[in-house]
Amino acid sequence: MHFFDALTQGLLLGGVYALFAIGLSVMFGVMRIVNLGHGDFAVLAAFVALLFITGSAMPLWLAVLITVPVFSLLGYFLQRTLIQPSISSGPLATILVTFGLSILLQNGLQEIFSADTRTLDAGALATASLQIGPIAVPVIGIVGLVLAILVIALMQQFLQRTRTGRMMRAASDDQETARITGADARHIYGLATAIAFASVALAGLLFAVRSSFSPGSGTLQLIFAFEAVVIGGLGSLWGTLLGGLTLGIVQTLVAAVDPSSAILAGHVLFLIVLAFRPQGLIPSRSIA
Repeated sequence: MHFFDALTQGLLLGGVYALFAIGLSVMFGVMRIVNLGHGDFAVLAAFVALLFITGSAMPLWLAVLITVPVFSLLGYFLQRTLIQPSISSGPLATILVTFGLSILLQNGLQEIFSADTRTLDAGALATASLQIGPIAVPVIGIVGLVLAILVIALMQQFLQRTRTGRMMRAASDDQETARITGADARHIYGLATAIAFASVALAGLLFAVRSSFSPGSGTLQLIFAFEAVVIGGLGSLWGTLLGGLTLGIVQTLVAAVDPSSAILAGHVLFLIVLAFRPQGLIPSRSIA
């Protein structure tokens, strides 16, 4: 029974990793860039929500409803003002820009909030659980897994059934051809970044409810998200979900035997996939 408990917890942890990884998958699938500040923007979202809650006694659900759209607008703005010019200058420039944003966010948050750890109070939701036989399943973990599946399903429908989504897929395949058909690649890239930032804000808020966070928490979350994307398959949204679940399950199963080796086991899995199946579990040439 200990095995099934670890397996269940791994699935729920994997849902969180997948939610973190969606934004990375979208940005790589559409623009072929890796946002090195991804995890730090998730932490920033948690601190923004914390300010809303502590500064105005705002309930958590309302802070979430405000923070996610704000980060969507922030993503569009940053793409048009910083990321797009760096794309035109080459892949190295994009890496340097996103790395610079990461350093700026970490140091800025530490200067403002100090290095102390904090958490978002979700009240009874944070400790609530469902008893399924002998296994207690935390409700907040179920929420995370459902959110990851829901966001990916909605993204899939958006990409396949809307004109903007089809233009986004076209721009990811061939920017010049997409421009001939009337697509403004810069605007499409901005929308993709807006979606990525909205999803990473949601992931950051969920993470802040599940556990404590600090200005330096984003680096490890970036690593887990990147590993989930690579394991699942670059540019594949459902692959991202599978990669996150696989990573979470491996970590928790190993933790049941040796807690100190859990994170290492995830890194080893990542290296094995890179060595023997670099295209990932569900490979995709472009976002799908």
